[in-house]
Amino acid sequence: MRRRDFLRATAIGAAALGAGDVSGVEAETPKRGGERKGGNEGVQKFELAEFELEETTIADLQRDMMSGKRTAHSITALYLDRIASMDRQGPTLRSVIETNPDALAIADDLDRERKQKGPRGPMHGIPVLIKDNIDTADRMTTTAGSYALEGSIPLRDSHVAQRLREAGAVILGKTNLSEWANFRSTHSSSGWSGRGGQARNPYVLDRNPCGSSSGSGAATSANFTAVAVGSETDGSIVCPSSANGLVGIKPTIGLVSRAGIVPIAHSQDTAGPMARTVSDAAILLTALAGIDSRDPATAASKGKSSPDYTKFLDANGLKGARIGVARAKFFGFSDVVDELMAAAIDEMKRQGAVIVDPADISTAGKFDDSEMEVLLYEFKADLNSYLGSLGPKAPVKSMADIIAFNERNREREMPYFAQELMVRAQAKGPLTEKKYRDALAKNHRLSRTEGIDAVMNKHKLDAMIAPTGGPAWMTDLINGDHFTGGYSTPSAVAGYPNINVPVGLAYGLPVGMSIFGRAWSEPKLISIAYSFEQATKHRRPPRFLPTLGGDGAIIDRH
Repeated sequence: MRRRDFLRATAIGAAALGAGDVSGVEAETPKRGGERKGGNEGVQKFELAEFELEETTIADLQRDMMSGKRTAHSITALYLDRIASMDRQGPTLRSVIETNPDALAIADDLDRERKQKGPRGPMHGIPVLIKDNIDTADRMTTTAGSYALEGSIPLRDSHVAQRLREAGAVILGKTNLSEWANFRSTHSSSGWSGRGGQARNPYVLDRNPCGSSSGSGAATSANFTAVAVGSETDGSIVCPSSANGLVGIKPTIGLVSRAGIVPIAHSQDTAGPMARTVSDAAILLTALAGIDSRDPATAASKGKSSPDYTKFLDANGLKGARIGVARAKFFGFSDVVDELMAAAIDEMKRQGAVIVDPADISTAGKFDDSEMEVLLYEFKADLNSYLGSLGPKAPVKSMADIIAFNERNREREMPYFAQELMVRAQAKGPLTEKKYRDALAKNHRLSRTEGIDAVMNKHKLDAMIAPTGGPAWMTDLINGDHFTGGYSTPSAVAGYPNINVPVGLAYGLPVGMSIFGRAWSEPKLISIAYSFEQATKHRRPPRFLPTLGGDGAIIDRH
């Protein structure tokens, strides 16, 4: 959950990231090796070994398995070894909370099945990391990063985990996250959880990976997995995708089931894919999407979802597409981001897109307070419902229990920031209250009817664009996050789809662009995103630099 608007409301200013010289924002070819700062020990050197699966796509892995060059077992083992060598030592990303003790055995079963029957589909034998708020009824726990749920094993798989298993994926492990999906404190540091510690950005280690799907973002970017699953309430897929140089798809609410996912708010929550390419994200979205009786919202996807999102991977998808630029409220926070967006818009024009600039969302910023009101109400109701689904052995039974646990365990759970959002949510009444119902109606009217729908109707648009965010800020456990600006809230509050794609690097740090539109417009958005990706190829693997400037680290300006 991104708290950009909440920070404004609590007068925590967003510290501006000095852009300095904004010339030349494309990075050079990544170098091998890096250095890691170790407290008072100075700079610790480590060697990054060549990794044979670096930037490997799902299609590459399938070709290797079909040819016999690799097996699901060998692929899984390579990723597990990379996690072991880099997540808690070396660069120490802290992006993975735990790996699946059964991963290799699952891979073996899938290898045997491939030999006997052939592959189930494009996800057969493909390792996937999933966020540690997504239930798996296996030997892994699901804790949302909190010690309050340590050891909690749900009674059944989430629908997401079920769909992945049915598709033949190997669930490799659980990723770190901003604890409770970053809805515990307004002062929190994205990527920090009690169980996982502080996740790092693989491009520059003292920078933040953004949250709350921080571990899924950092791990996928660092090539710890083929693809990963994140979840979003407001910005938590697209922001870490932007900060870690990934493609992230925040789907329409109801396209992917939320059953068995630790919630914030049912009116905005969704899981979605995080990948290094649009193609891989489309493959994973196909596996995740589906109607689920446990999540009534998915019934709305009948006749509106696609059985195969890869068929929309059109290199000419920009040709003739009418794309609006949402400038007001989302540009101007960073010169370097504005420059990258200008270059992206120029490229879209070269590829045949019709650009409507500006195409502003006139209601943007007018539903921040009502969004917070809805989230607080739904957080209490939805989290209590989720905890009730865990059965009698659940370590905590209610939000009140979690608040009390955190107070008893302040040294482990609240060493840097508290739980004021949880306390505020606990004070809310039931969802039948008029205050909640009025806030929800306001959200939907201003974000949908008078918001995204209105501007798209006015300009006859196929999609809209805005910067997702700026270069990653320095992690600050004392003062919390330093958001500079960017886009996510209108699509999040509306429950509409949003795809982040890389638009380049500034000073070695990725910057992303949001491509968004109406409900159920994933096919068109994927087509546009793929066309832009193929024309630009902005994705660069991370370099694991200890910091920007100083200690011999070079800032990329050419």
